Amino acid sequence: MSAQTETSSSVTTRTMSVPTLAGLVVGGMVGAGVFSLPARFGVATGILGSLIAWAVAGTGMLMLAFVFQNLAIRKPELDSGVFIYAKAGFGDYAGFNSAIGFWASTVAGNTFYWVFMSATVGAFFEGFGDGATFLAVAVSTVGVWLFHYLVARGVRDAAVINRVVTIFKIIPILVFIVVLFVNFDAGVFSDNWTAYGYGDLGTLNEQVRNTMLITTFVFIGIEGASVYSRYAKRREDVGRATVLGFLSVLSIFALVTLSSYSVVAQPELAATRQPSMVGVFASVVGEWGEWFISVAVIVSVLGAYLAWTLMAAEVMYIPARQDDFPQFLGQENDAGTPITALVVTSLGVQALLALTLFVNDALNFMLDLSTSLALLPYLLAAAYALKLGLTGEAYEGVSAGVRRRETIVAGAATAYTIFLFDAAGMKFVLLMTVLLAPATLLYVKARSEHGRRLFTPAEIGLFVLIASGGVIGVAGLLTGRIAL
Repeated sequence: MSAQTETSSSVTTRTMSVPTLAGLVVGGMVGAGVFSLPARFGVATGILGSLIAWAVAGTGMLMLAFVFQNLAIRKPELDSGVFIYAKAGFGDYAGFNSAIGFWASTVAGNTFYWVFMSATVGAFFEGFGDGATFLAVAVSTVGVWLFHYLVARGVRDAAVINRVVTIFKIIPILVFIVVLFVNFDAGVFSDNWTAYGYGDLGTLNEQVRNTMLITTFVFIGIEGASVYSRYAKRREDVGRATVLGFLSVLSIFALVTLSSYSVVAQPELAATRQPSMVGVFASVVGEWGEWFISVAVIVSVLGAYLAWTLMAAEVMYIPARQDDFPQFLGQENDAGTPITALVVTSLGVQALLALTLFVNDALNFMLDLSTSLALLPYLLAAAYALKLGLTGEAYEGVSAGVRRRETIVAGAATAYTIFLFDAAGMKFVLLMTVLLAPATLLYVKARSEHGRRLFTPAEIGLFVLIASGGVIGVAGLLTGRIAL
């Protein structure tokens, strides 16, 4: 493609406004996770622990939101957010692993969405069970390829649909919050404050740590506007949309949790069938509430699936166009959709759907796997922002106070993502390397296609570390020390 054609294309595709970009952020985050919050928190903690957990997660993820905002300002020439920041800061191989990690996270997350939606239907039709039955996988498979067809028609058309779906899925969640607070029970709320009277949930620190994966999972998608920066009307709109979307979603998540504690005792919350918002709402308003929230779950999950499929295809397509992934992943169809990347993404979801037939508790496994895989891209993006602040790169003509403030924000975001690795546990860190190690073959192919040096000395060390983790992970799977 000629330079003139590329320039023309970039102009015609810069059509997304702040509301549309913010809609991608909200649409990516408000998916299935919000509907599982009551029980996931009920298992782990009471009201006090939940408030601390949201404060910690909210602060940490807000720092990440500011990181993406600051990077959009300091490095306006960089597109496709997560991948390109890691590459610019730490080299081609680090960028490759960031892109693969983010892509794999979306695939696991999209698989979780289908399992979650099937589990919702399972409350009405036994054949769907907990979302991991043969019937559930078969129906989900049809859904995967229907959405594949929709996205293949054009990224911008799908993004507009996502904005409309986002509006309609937020309304039932707001109804849930209002109805539960109207039925506020002071006695239940008081007993749920620490929930110590119901049994041993561990120390407050343990309670908060036990919520970290779910709070991180529901915030995955915060980088949505950054991933689609090449479609923004103005580059500064990317940062605004990220922060606006994040603050909106944080408010919704915290209110869903608190409103649930205001009407249902902690042990009952913990025992509520997923998606737990369904059971909690039905316990207040009756049987119609079960249908009402169940429909909202399906609409929400389908909207989130659409947003995540778009992101996954983009994060494979952009590196391929920049010679960091093999060339075949950079192919487009007549609608301008990265079709090969989309096909690989749909096949990845299909493969994990088949895996759910053999995994214990497929719902929570896919949730935790998706969260763990997203941590590496977040860490590298935050670390790049920290590197810029410490070295002064991109801060020419910027006041020392602004640079200092943005460096502190980047440092806090980096520390938070490192903490999340610890909260995820060694099992999921090893599973991450099991996926990253063989994916290096794609990196080798891409380098070979363009006659580039495979690894620098530092990258050899990183590869050895990832490969060693992959070997240990496979050994753990084969011996049963790592259970799926």
